[in-house]
Amino acid sequence: MSTARPSRRKTGCRRPRRPSRPRERGATDRGEAVAHRLALVTLGATSVLILLGGLVTNTGAALAVPDWPSTFGYNMLLFPWARMAGGILYEHSHRLAGAVVGLLTLGLAAALWPAGGRLRWLGVTAAVTVVAQGVLGGLRVVLLEDTLAIVHGSLAQAFFALLSAIALLSSRAAAVPLRGADPAVRRVAFAAAAAVYLQIVFGALLTHAGWLWLHVGGALAVFAVVPSVTARLRGTGDPVAAPIARVLLVLLGLQLLLGVGTFLARFTAIWIPGGQTTLLVLPLAHRLVGSLILGAVVVLALRVSGHPRSAAASRVPAMTLDVMASGERGRGAQELGHPQSAAASRTPLQ
Repeated sequence: MSTARPSRRKTGCRRPRRPSRPRERGATDRGEAVAHRLALVTLGATSVLILLGGLVTNTGAALAVPDWPSTFGYNMLLFPWARMAGGILYEHSHRLAGAVVGLLTLGLAAALWPAGGRLRWLGVTAAVTVVAQGVLGGLRVVLLEDTLAIVHGSLAQAFFALLSAIALLSSRAAAVPLRGADPAVRRVAFAAAAAVYLQIVFGALLTHAGWLWLHVGGALAVFAVVPSVTARLRGTGDPVAAPIARVLLVLLGLQLLLGVGTFLARFTAIWIPGGQTTLLVLPLAHRLVGSLILGAVVVLALRVSGHPRSAAASRVPAMTLDVMASGERGRGAQELGHPQSAAASRTPLQ
């Protein structure tokens, strides 16, 4: 009697293997992580640039360097450091910082290009905007037009808002939709972003054209709308919207104090401690906090818009379709290899 174990019947079908993750996905994730970090660096450099721009404006150093794109006939990058003093120091430092931000923005656009979709075109828009901003700044020096100064200052803040949007949409958090927010908050958030930006434009008009009460009216509108957004988003528990809403509320309080202090220092005879230093620091801080408020409101408006970033959102459906297709192929192969068992496994409804 043979003791050999009967061999199992082999079929030409194999159990379908679970599809592996595409190799490109890891590279794409790393690329977007690099782009996100670069967006944050560019955002920080732009904050410094905005401060330097305010320093140039508030010290009257905008025309300390009379030529452009050269600096007293020198290549901008080769101007002697020994001659950088007073207004020349402020204005030339502003130009050098602008060049750094320009290079960072071009690098950011290149880093966003492989992501495709919305991120790619946001990167292109940022690159075009930073070039236009540099040209506007140069024309302001050459043509001596205050209108160009107003447009230059307003576009700088729009560029900051654009970088804030890129920083959010290139992050992993952008792939997860916001939960727990009132749908009506979307309209309020976008209205708040528009109000904050208009208020910044009114600030530029105040600086260069003296339109004080327009700026005061804009402040009232901002403080009427923005706290409503923060109140609706602080309790959502969202890892992005909730903390930014809390920080935004603090920034609003700080901005109110800075605005009142700047008004008293510039437009009244009330004594302010610190003298000229306070007169310089208050409007600079007021300008920077205004930029931060704009960036925060734009991030919140995008967060509640309900549209996750296209690149991240498109991966899950694509992989789901691959798994479903693989499963269908596997079941078809089993039916070809074992027609009887396949027929027996069907229910009467099939």
